[in-house]
Amino acid sequence: MNKKIKNDSLLKAARGEKTGHVPVWYMRQAGRSQPEYRKLKEKYSLFDITHQPEICAYVTRLPVENYDVDAAILYKDIMTPLPALGVDVEILAGKGPVIHNPISSLKDVEKLGELQPEEDIPYVLKTIKLLTEEQLTVPLIGFSGAPFTLSSYMIEGGPSKDYRKTKAFMYTEPKAWFALMEKLADMIIVYVKAQIKAGASAIQIFDSWVGTLNAEDYRFYIKPVMERIFSELREENAPLIMFGVGASHLALEWNSLPLDVVGLDWRMSIGQARALGVTKAIQGNLDPAVLLAPWEVIEQKAAAILDEGMKHPGYIFNLGHGVFPDVRPETLKRLTAFIHEYSERKKLEE
Repeated sequence: MNKKIKNDSLLKAARGEKTGHVPVWYMRQAGRSQPEYRKLKEKYSLFDITHQPEICAYVTRLPVENYDVDAAILYKDIMTPLPALGVDVEILAGKGPVIHNPISSLKDVEKLGELQPEEDIPYVLKTIKLLTEEQLTVPLIGFSGAPFTLSSYMIEGGPSKDYRKTKAFMYTEPKAWFALMEKLADMIIVYVKAQIKAGASAIQIFDSWVGTLNAEDYRFYIKPVMERIFSELREENAPLIMFGVGASHLALEWNSLPLDVVGLDWRMSIGQARALGVTKAIQGNLDPAVLLAPWEVIEQKAAAILDEGMKHPGYIFNLGHGVFPDVRPETLKRLTAFIHEYSERKKLEE
């Protein structure tokens, strides 16, 4: 863990401990909404940025400096480790990841290689070390995509609206499906452990698109591999956060996994999640579109979320998904200050 951390409120909240204020960070806080980043993108591609540790560290730490958030999240893409497995992936502007050799059979799964972090992604590890040994005084959150979300790109060949190829593969090729889940689990465990060893203090697993499955299918096709991933990562003693979009119906499934924080999008309130039986720390869950509304609306909705989140120890403020490119940086700075001041005042009143 980063020994230079002066503000550990996120780590405490993730473990259900009391904090002086509610910690806050924003998904996609580094990137398209920042003028400094847009200027960099005139010269460098996402690939260029993530492969140059000094530039990548700058992009990662910029929101901490600009907004005073309580954590940085490593700037990279969930596709980053896949080329090491033999996945031919290209990030296309305006489209996202495109896979040129999609998976369609058990034979394709068996061809997949293994990740060797020191050889395959040294630039990621160097970026983490730069940040945690020299630059940050808040926790650095490392991350990985989860098996379902990664496999959806690998099977569909890119982004999808209905994931029909992925589900068809899951239902009709169960042997190949479970083999793929285990291959990806092997990669995720190695990848995340390498990030923690390099200095990451917490980890978020993005299962961005798993909400497309119902709870019954999640329990059968996905949950066993998530049990394995989180059980093995627990040994590293770094808080583990789970997040997906449109996955409120899976909140209780996540609550029973060996992780620390259940991330909610905006579709289910924190109060509803608690009433349902979610007992772990919660992260969330302002609708990112609210950031485009007048300040009075933002403040009102943020205060309501804070009031719900602060009823129990173990609460981290975040958005229900990532920051939109057209959100003004001043809005994020003002919201961060409001969250800190409002929660400090409320905690003093307790």
